[in-house]
Amino acid sequence: MRLGAILIATLIVVSSIQAVAQEEAKPDTEKAQGGGDLRSAVQNPISSLISLPFKFSFDYGAPNGEASFLNIQPVVPVTVGNWNLVNRAIIPLIDSPGEVAGTPNIPNPIPGNGATGLGDINYSLYFSPVKYDKAIWGLGPSITMPSATDDQLGSDKWSAGPTGIVLFQPKWGTIGGLARHLWSFAGDSDRADVNQSLFEPFVNYNLPQGWYLIADIIITANWEADSSNRWTVPLGGGAGKLFNIGKQIMNIRSEVYYNVKKPNSAPDWQWGFTVQFLFPK
Repeated sequence: MRLGAILIATLIVVSSIQAVAQEEAKPDTEKAQGGGDLRSAVQNPISSLISLPFKFSFDYGAPNGEASFLNIQPVVPVTVGNWNLVNRAIIPLIDSPGEVAGTPNIPNPIPGNGATGLGDINYSLYFSPVKYDKAIWGLGPSITMPSATDDQLGSDKWSAGPTGIVLFQPKWGTIGGLARHLWSFAGDSDRADVNQSLFEPFVNYNLPQGWYLIADIIITANWEADSSNRWTVPLGGGAGKLFNIGKQIMNIRSEVYYNVKKPNSAPDWQWGFTVQFLFPK
C-alpha cells in the first residue's frame, strides 16, 4: 500500500476520532503526569511519558519527483534510580517514484529509479535526570543500522555518534533543541561514508482547549557532500491539538516547511502530519 493511501485512511480515522471525542469527553490536557501537566510532558522529548507517534511527510518540488515518508517513532522511558533512560527509535517507511533525495534517514542515497520499503532504523538512548532545576536535558548514544529493504532507501552503513537534548518549559510552552552527529563505522565499502550533523530547534506555544502552535525545524549537514549540497535548512511551522477518546489520549499536529537552503536534489517543500498515541503512567 502506498503511503498516500495510508494517509487518506489516517485522515478519515482522525476525523472520526475528533467527532467522537467531542461527544465523549473534553481534552484532559491538565492531567498530572510525573508532577507536571500532560501537555508539558508531550512537548518534552525525554519525559517519562510513553508514546507512539506516526509521522507522515510528503516532499514537493524535488527534481526527481515527490516522495512520501511514514516515520514510526516509539518512545519508551525507563526510570532507574535518579535517572530516566529514554529509548527513542525512528523506523522509516519510504515511497519514492524517482531517485530518493537525501534526508535525515538517508544521508547518502544511491541513484536509482525509485523504490518503496523500509529505510535505515535509528535508535537513540538518552540519560536524563529525574529531578532538574530549570533546564531539562538528556545525553546519550545514537546508532543507525542498515535495515533498508532497497539500496536506494538506505546508506548500507552502520553509523553511530552522540546525541543530546536541552529544553526549558516556561508557562507559555516549551523551547529547546536537539543535536546529533553520526559517523559510519562499518558496512558496504563501495558506498559513501556517513558523516552527518543534525540540529533540531523546536518551540511550542500553548493555546486554550489543548491547541498549540509549533515550529520543529530539522537542519542537517552532510559533511561528505560538496559545500553547495551540504546543508538543508527549512523554515516553517504548524499547529496541533491534544484530545481524548475515552481513556485514550491523542495528539495530532500538522506542519509545513520550506527549504531556504538545500542540496540540488532535495525538495522545495515538505508537509507533515503526525498522529500520536499517549500513555501516561
